[in-house]
Amino acid sequence: MKKNAIIIGAGPAGLTAAYELLRKTDVHPIIIEKNAFVGGISRTVNHNGNRIDIGGHRFFSKSTVVMDMWQSLLPVQGKQSIDDILLGNEKPVHEGGPDPEKENALLIRTRVSRILYLRKFFDYPISLKMQTVANLGLKNTAVAGVGYLKSQVAKRKEVTLEDFMVNRFGKTLYQMFFKDYTYKVWGRYPNEISADWGAQRIKGFSLGKALWHMLSKPFQGKDIAQKNVETSLIEQFFYPKYGPGQLWETLAQEVMNAGGEMISESTVVGIETQKNRIESVTIASKGKKKTLKADYFISSMPVKDLVAALDAKVPAEVGEIAEQLPYRDFITVGLLVDKLKIKNTSGIKTVGDIVPDCWIYVQEPDVKMGRVQIFNNWSPYMVKDFQNTVWVGLEYFCQEGDAMWNASDKDFTAMAEEEAVKIGLIEAGSVLDTVRINVEKAYPAYFGTYDRFDTVKDYLDGFSNLFCIGRNGQHRYNNMDHSMLTAIEAVDTIAAGSTDKTRLWQVNAEAEYHEEKNADEQRKK
Repeated sequence: MKKNAIIIGAGPAGLTAAYELLRKTDVHPIIIEKNAFVGGISRTVNHNGNRIDIGGHRFFSKSTVVMDMWQSLLPVQGKQSIDDILLGNEKPVHEGGPDPEKENALLIRTRVSRILYLRKFFDYPISLKMQTVANLGLKNTAVAGVGYLKSQVAKRKEVTLEDFMVNRFGKTLYQMFFKDYTYKVWGRYPNEISADWGAQRIKGFSLGKALWHMLSKPFQGKDIAQKNVETSLIEQFFYPKYGPGQLWETLAQEVMNAGGEMISESTVVGIETQKNRIESVTIASKGKKKTLKADYFISSMPVKDLVAALDAKVPAEVGEIAEQLPYRDFITVGLLVDKLKIKNTSGIKTVGDIVPDCWIYVQEPDVKMGRVQIFNNWSPYMVKDFQNTVWVGLEYFCQEGDAMWNASDKDFTAMAEEEAVKIGLIEAGSVLDTVRINVEKAYPAYFGTYDRFDTVKDYLDGFSNLFCIGRNGQHRYNNMDHSMLTAIEAVDTIAAGSTDKTRLWQVNAEAEYHEEKNADEQRKK
């Protein structure tokens, strides 16, 4: 009899798991998704023809397996996107690609992202360009330089995120560019957050590596793989023409075409166990419940919810840790304007002369806004009338149930518009359309009971046929490719007839797994 696998969640991890099961095994995947859409927070929201990328998603990986999968789903477009063509840059960036007008394609995009601080632009990652010196002033630059040199002589033991950042940037730059912004994102200062966050998000990046990258840039090749470049420094990436959701919708269709199954708008409300195995899940949809049995269970649902759904007698300590695992939630406000007030002084030519940034980190302490996305620069196809309007996303970090989360759409969008005017992004009265989107459990957090998470991990690994994957499934701040790699490892483990979950948890945990060495070489070991 053919075996089944229940996959909880249709985000990048869950969809990849289903795809890999169909490719590598005879196991039939059944995806349970609580929403009507796929892609998780990597979806694209369409509002009146203008599209929002929730959080901003660069399609880039050090893993050739992942990069090849993306290109197999959406071929790379033969020419640069419409905005480049209008600027007269018609040179192909990928010879032999599909027709430029093909709807299902990946664009090759150039990353520009900066920090807005003191109402001035600073490079992100921080550089030592003359503009940086001019913005800071000679005195502040000298103090920052001395602080960096001190940090290289007297290294801190890396217990907190503050230790991690000071060791790489020095105390002065840390206080200028990281301390307060981190509080905006997490609601905690870096000295309250585990150093694991830095080890998983920016790994080997430092001011020294940023300087070396700047000096060596003229001698670097144009290979999109950028294998020898720190992930924080990569300057080119793939991007689906209509946003990240386009790729995950394509992958979902591939899974369905190959015989996979998806049950949407259904929530897992119970998980039945027998000794050290999962036997079935109970799902609820529109007031009705249904129980599904399977041989394997692959979960990308939040660990907190997974443990709560278990019918097993969960040890008190495990239940307590899981129940108190913290998350950070997220709000995006889309603003459609005819133009931006902020001027393009970067020297980079753009359509409509808007600033060239994909996103801008808002370091300013007098606003709650954390980041700005300019969707015209991600892909012109994201904007209904990209030649005459600018579509921006204002991003806020919050806690589900707090004042920002509970504010009405009218009040919150009005506040966001006021802040956009305050920092000089737009003119007052220039907004043509707005939308507000709340996203729960967007970011697993590295404080609270996180320092005891291994107790929960070990308990869940005790269920021989349960595999935890993805960002929320592992309570780990994974990128899309990390999430995909956890799914690939889970399927490889199933295909090998093994119950050893070690390799699943190594993805994006070992400092050298994904950055210092080729991830594909690591997977072969």
